[in-house]
Amino acid sequence: MLVAIAAIVVGVALLVWGADRFVDGAASVAKNLRVPPLVIGLTIVSIGTSLPEMIVSAMAALDGNRDLGIG
Repeated sequence: MLVAIAAIVVGVALLVWGADRFVDGAASVAKNLRVPPLVIGLTIVSIGTSLPEMIVSAMAALDGNRDLGIG
């Protein structure tokens, strides 16, 4: 039980750290390209956050699990 709790705490900490790095990187891209951060947020960040779900849905559809790909 203690190992599971520790794993959750470490996982959440890594998730927060990764999200912070992702946002900092997106802000850096916006600054380097001289575009408003809103544009980067509406394009690159939105694609980056949706891409894992789209890949899982596509892989499920290709494997014949079409019900899994919905949602």
